[in-house]
Amino acid sequence: MRKSTTLLLFLMGIMSSAAQEIVQDSTKHWKTKGNVSLLFNQSSFNNWVVGGENNLSGNLGVNYDFNYKYEDWTWDNKIIAAYGLVKTKNSPFEKKTDDRLEITSLLGKKAKGYWSYSAFANFKTQFTIGYIYDKDANGTEIRTEFTDFLSPAYLTFGPGMLWKKNDNLKFNIAPLSSKFTFVDKTQTLPDEAYFGVKEGEAMRYELGFHVAGYYKMIIMANVSVENILVLYSNYLEDPQNIDLDYQMNIVLRINKYLTTNIALQAIYDDNAFRGFQTRQVFGVAANYGF
Repeated sequence: MRKSTTLLLFLMGIMSSAAQEIVQDSTKHWKTKGNVSLLFNQSSFNNWVVGGENNLSGNLGVNYDFNYKYEDWTWDNKIIAAYGLVKTKNSPFEKKTDDRLEITSLLGKKAKGYWSYSAFANFKTQFTIGYIYDKDANGTEIRTEFTDFLSPAYLTFGPGMLWKKNDNLKFNIAPLSSKFTFVDKTQTLPDEAYFGVKEGEAMRYELGFHVAGYYKMIIMANVSVENILVLYSNYLEDPQNIDLDYQMNIVLRINKYLTTNIALQAIYDDNAFRGFQTRQVFGVAANYGF
């Protein structure tokens, strides 16, 4: 994992060095916005004849943008982080309802019209250990460690072309993008069954076509919908198997501090799982904007 961390720091240094060219009177050209939300749910039953299981759950999320614009240059950055747990009475373990960290950086130099020359980097991983749950011969629930921080971790970057109408509507096309998948090599499996990484190795490399789109709209007063779509095709292996990651975040604002949040995500990546992975979170959240 030391190699993957070194490579990540190196690439972040490259992006930072490139960005230093465009930072002149930086305090005037930055636009920042963000939100921290806490969803909490608790259910308790006592002599409830129709059945039910006591549970306690909470989700903490951060969605933060810090964007730069000066003359022909733009530099858009986004951080999405979320972590959630649920504890039920009949399980000896608390279980994750969410766990992700994603950082995206997109540098653009105006070409013509809404088009710009671009360079992007995207990094994704999780915060804590992930488990596979099962039962032993006595019917007792057991768990086996399967994932962890930086295992897997994904780093994708490359040059391309950016079409950007405004901060709420843009897409980037990068036809020569490098993608690294980092894992703990002690967790790898035969036949590349652990996120496509060969047994005994800590990294998988791909070269492919990357498309990322972002669209945020206000559909009515106090209701916003954020859409994030990423597609990737690996030229080096099965280019017809296109990886997909789609996120939709709906926020229905009740007042300054309370919102109803709906998060939907669908992922297709045949190196991780041969089928669609889906996630849905719904609840009333306490929010702090900054």
